[in-house]
Amino acid sequence: MMLVTSVAMTVAEQLDKLASFEPVPFPVVSLYLNAQPGQTGRDQFQPFIRKELAARRRTYGAGTPERESLDRDLERIMRYLEEELQPSANGVALFCCSACDLFESVQLGVPIEHHWLSIDDRPHLYPLARVDSRYPRVAAVLADTRSARILVIATGEIVAQREVTGVKTRRTSQGGWSQARFQRHIENFHLQHAKEVVEALERVVQREGLEQILIAGDEVIVPLLRDQMPKHLAAKVVDQLRLDTGAPVKDVLDAALDAMQRINERTDREKAEAAIGAYRAGGLGVVGPEDTLDALKKGQVEELLVTASLAVLKPVESGVEAGGDGDGPGKGETAGEAARANPDVVRLSDELVTRARQTAARITFVEDPRLLADVGGVAALLRFRA
Repeated sequence: MMLVTSVAMTVAEQLDKLASFEPVPFPVVSLYLNAQPGQTGRDQFQPFIRKELAARRRTYGAGTPERESLDRDLERIMRYLEEELQPSANGVALFCCSACDLFESVQLGVPIEHHWLSIDDRPHLYPLARVDSRYPRVAAVLADTRSARILVIATGEIVAQREVTGVKTRRTSQGGWSQARFQRHIENFHLQHAKEVVEALERVVQREGLEQILIAGDEVIVPLLRDQMPKHLAAKVVDQLRLDTGAPVKDVLDAALDAMQRINERTDREKAEAAIGAYRAGGLGVVGPEDTLDALKKGQVEELLVTASLAVLKPVESGVEAGGDGDGPGKGETAGEAARANPDVVRLSDELVTRARQTAARITFVEDPRLLADVGGVAALLRFRA
């Protein structure tokens, strides 16, 4: 099964591609690295790679097909990190299995919080899905009465940009009727500019499949933009930023990430309360690892809510491992952040995410561990009751 990465592929598309990878009888390496430079300006992940990958390699018998596949993986990983990792990347995720022609790489503008290594029979997607949930694709509109920038932000980077320029106007010292006519003339230009910005924004939102919009502008243009937005577009506006139209990219990114963090905190609580409330009322909600996993298998889940803290996620209690019979290569060997969690929990987290991607269920990682702690760290909003 050959997976080829497109340069323009989004994290969500990569998740879907990797979720379609069926379990194989060879070791599949999932490696997540924090690529932020240290105080000396150099990458800090090399000691982790040398120690942990070498230790996992020794658990496979010399001369076996599994060992040979893993050896080729390790060579490819080291070559990639030396030759292809961009200096601007703050996080990187690699998925590889030479025996199955799998090599998928994801470079991120935002950091992976902790190094994470998993060797199993399929890619481990929990950390990548968490990045996708924490840093969603969003449009930021920075506008005044003369110009506008529409920026598409994803995982801490500007991934697309569109500019809209209006007609330049100037003030006049004329009074009376001439001044009134000129003022109406100016207002018409402003209105036309707002319409053009909204039309451009709608095209960007449709093309990029965006669900959230941030706007910034002066006291004249913002009301005009809101008035010109159709209802379906206005419903996607989640916050208004205090930024100038010509604000530097770094300032735009910082403001957008701060806004999305605040929004996520609010919506996390709302969604958790909605799922738990629906479960209590016997409606379209389910809680707990066993029932949520069962609902995912039946395709019932509209949105999966899973804790961002593995310490809160409880393993299934049915006596059956979430991922299957547990006889895959490496038997779920882990290192880094993954090694500090219960192996059954790591396996369950992957199963939840993979099945959600396979059934087109949205995934929300709930950052506050208290919100789902009483229900085993996982809940879901359902499409239907079985």
